[in-house]
Amino acid sequence: MGKYFGTDGVRGEANVTLNASTAFQIGKFLGWYYGNGKSCRIVIGKDTRRSSYMFEQALAAGLVSTGADAYFLHVTTTPSVSYAVRTEDFACGIMISASHNPYYDNGIKLLNGYGEKLEESVIEKIEQYIDGQFEIPFAKRERIGRVVDFSAGRNRYIGHLISIPTKSFKGVRVGLDCANGSASSIAKNVFDTLGAKTYVINDGPDGTNINNNCGSTHIEGLCQLVRNEGLDIGFAYDGDADRCLCVDSHGEVISGDGILYAAGKYLKSKGRLQNDTVVTTVMSNYGLYKAFDEAGIRYETTPVGDKYVYECIQKNNYSLGGEQSGHIIFSRFANTGDGILTSLMVMDMVIASKKRIEDMVKGFTVYPQVLKNVTVGDKTAAMEDPDVQAAIEKEAKRLGDDGRILVRASGTEPLVRVMVEAGTEEICENSVDEVIFVLRKKGHITV
Repeated sequence: MGKYFGTDGVRGEANVTLNASTAFQIGKFLGWYYGNGKSCRIVIGKDTRRSSYMFEQALAAGLVSTGADAYFLHVTTTPSVSYAVRTEDFACGIMISASHNPYYDNGIKLLNGYGEKLEESVIEKIEQYIDGQFEIPFAKRERIGRVVDFSAGRNRYIGHLISIPTKSFKGVRVGLDCANGSASSIAKNVFDTLGAKTYVINDGPDGTNINNNCGSTHIEGLCQLVRNEGLDIGFAYDGDADRCLCVDSHGEVISGDGILYAAGKYLKSKGRLQNDTVVTTVMSNYGLYKAFDEAGIRYETTPVGDKYVYECIQKNNYSLGGEQSGHIIFSRFANTGDGILTSLMVMDMVIASKKRIEDMVKGFTVYPQVLKNVTVGDKTAAMEDPDVQAAIEKEAKRLGDDGRILVRASGTEPLVRVMVEAGTEEICENSVDEVIFVLRKKGHITV
């Protein structure tokens, strides 16, 4: 991660740690870098936060000031920007969103010409420019860029989504929680067109209610909707709709791990799971790996972040990967996590197999998990302490094949995260506390 950019772009509270001036600089750099002395086309999407309009205008001003043409998709999803970039020959793409964060935060996500997360080498140059290490000239006269309405691009993306399922959704009662975010303008249209009987909540964004007690991070409302209306299935998205979680007909939540298990088994049965392998992150539940072993499915594990999942998928030509949080990548159709696409794929699998989603996840048992964060003075010193490493190894041996321990430093805070998954919560607690005891004994814990 860089000085300003994390694994998913730059993010912060609007007009506090992220302001229009920074957005202008990012736009100015991108217009200059991709234009390379000529005009180029760059597409911009945004979610429903009030500040997204401010950042959209600031980014566009920066782009056109160095000769680029800024194409506005308006309110749309992150994966739709990725789709537009790779199908409409844009130089790059920009999504304005802070994903699942509250409305007062915002972010700027950058995608390369293939619709993938922008390369670190380019991000480093952006940060150098923001820090004033070099200057970028303004375009003049006829070389100044322009702003173009590109709402048609969102309609093409909707058409792309509708074309993916192989089965009609007719007769299926579906609940959707749009998180008062990007999915609000897309998801219902897609499901209605495919024939579903659609029940929608949290599809009335007002600029300040995105993710507010709704969506994939607050899924209780969708669970209640499914139970109250007797629905067959439900899907919850996050603010920019690159995540999706599922709710079964009993109103029980199925996480990204559950979706990966169901999809992995289904694709394998159809001969469409490349190398019989699913890509996961280190935060996937240990029960998922046990279930994959039973199903004869191999898996690879990456650091947290759908960016790393996609890199592994691309490198090895895999067909499926994702995160427990609901970022799921079906590489046949997308280069990034796509919440609406994920819900369509689940629907297609359920209808084709003539099973309910709860039946498709049988065989996957979620292991109890205990995660504790401790504040430390020096994350590196704590993680490299031989006594701490010995304590971790001791607990790993104690858990054996019946659980696992994961200890990692936070990427953004002075924290060490100690997580254990095992057969009972008591076993988890004991193993976590043993490692924390050593961290405290060696003086690493400051609070």
